[in-house]
Amino acid sequence: MPAALWSQSAPASPSGAARVYLDTRRRIAPVEQNLFGSFLEHLGRAIYEGIYDPGSKLSDGDGFRKDVMSLVRQMGVPIIRYPGGNFVSGYNWLDGVGPKQDRPKVLDKAWNTLNTNQFGTNEFMAWSRETGTKPLMGLNLGTGTAEDAAALVEYCNVGQGTRWSDLRRKHGIAQPYDVKNWCLGNEMDGPWQIGHMTSTEYGYKAADAARQMRAVDPTLKLIACGSSGPTMPTYLEWDREVLEQCYDYVDALSLHRYVGNTPEETGNDSGKYLALNLTMDRQIEETLAVCDMVQGHKRSPKKLWLSFDEWNVWYRARSGDAMDGHRHEAPHLLEEIYNLEDALLVGGIINTLIRHADRVKLACLAQLINVIAPIMTNGNGLFQQTIFHPYNWALQYARGSVLDMLVEGGSTYEAAGMGQVPHLDITGLFHPESGKITLFVLNRDLSKSHQIEMNWQGDSAAHLLTALVLTGDDLKAVNSFDAPNRVAPQAAANGSNATARTTLELPPRSYSVFQWAT
Repeated sequence: MPAALWSQSAPASPSGAARVYLDTRRRIAPVEQNLFGSFLEHLGRAIYEGIYDPGSKLSDGDGFRKDVMSLVRQMGVPIIRYPGGNFVSGYNWLDGVGPKQDRPKVLDKAWNTLNTNQFGTNEFMAWSRETGTKPLMGLNLGTGTAEDAAALVEYCNVGQGTRWSDLRRKHGIAQPYDVKNWCLGNEMDGPWQIGHMTSTEYGYKAADAARQMRAVDPTLKLIACGSSGPTMPTYLEWDREVLEQCYDYVDALSLHRYVGNTPEETGNDSGKYLALNLTMDRQIEETLAVCDMVQGHKRSPKKLWLSFDEWNVWYRARSGDAMDGHRHEAPHLLEEIYNLEDALLVGGIINTLIRHADRVKLACLAQLINVIAPIMTNGNGLFQQTIFHPYNWALQYARGSVLDMLVEGGSTYEAAGMGQVPHLDITGLFHPESGKITLFVLNRDLSKSHQIEMNWQGDSAAHLLTALVLTGDDLKAVNSFDAPNRVAPQAAANGSNATARTTLELPPRSYSVFQWAT
């Protein structure tokens, strides 16, 4: 962990509070809004019945769910990865463009689902424009070729006068989309992946695709597939071997992670579960170490950034029928129902992403609608799952630069296999243009409240603008269509204020956001 986050050996303050020393001049890196992106895959009801439902009374003339569009626009989701995911490794993008009556219904072998192809590239671009999001396009490097990848770039980004740009214009889209961010395949290290190959084979293919794509549009930002998780037997070695082949041609490396409160992962121990975001800090740091090792080996002036383009809690709907579409259209798959402790851990993961904003420039909560998602729909409306709230806080309040804060004192507890873990997980930001300071705090203590003594260095905070907390007596509490606000933000206790110090009270089992104006 970065040394600035906490000092476990530092003496506790007289009041027993953790002391936070915050100086707005000590900035680590700006937080890019793409750090809080999301993900939509042709999987379950994410697309059909999620964002696109032409037969619904809630949809507009294009078939887009108006309630979903309004909420996504209100949230300000900056970027969305599409169309997969495992799905993309068997997807022919040409099946999803052109007149809808001519599009084939195909078997998606990744999820054993029938895909009608009524929603494809152009529909996604139109929906993105309506919601104010940018596309992060996934490419098929499983069954697809480097030439197929370059063709899709040409279709999306070239104005006119070429084979694929003229096909787009024939489909009624005169102006190019100018898509900048592209994923070179998905989880190609996984034996479950259509087109799974060795790291060397993938590295060569990714390099070839990157060269061909840049020949079409040299302004692209390209993301190579890193390890799909730290439990893979090829973890980190895959990343090294891939980058040895394609480092010169890509801008970033991807990493993925799903966590859960299972007997295997946590022993069903909620205390350990709420510390799992710290294993993601480690995953980020290990992956960066490999990137920088290859940079040194190649004597390259280029430093790669990371795209954490799949992350979430996911462990209930992860086997059997929950992952098998049985060759139906838009089946109910991966419809995880989240509780309070899941939301607290999502808050911790957001803290992890923020404090690594110097090298993690893009990340995607997987996914956005219905499938392991913060938003659930049915024929009559939608509701916000528990994990919606910490994610939405990041979108609304995480602006500016990450601060290099010193945290002294504070208590710790033992988590099996992890050693001593701080009860408080704290990260902060300063937005110089608005003068706002923001603090995100996870209290992992399941039974006790904790205090933070804020010590303002230099400019002190003038007044508190926002104080919100997500907490409750029941860690297993969930939201639903019948009880949509069972787990919802509350006003947080403001604590005491002084010229140079502010005391904050953090209730047990809580994730909080505080924002001040200087």
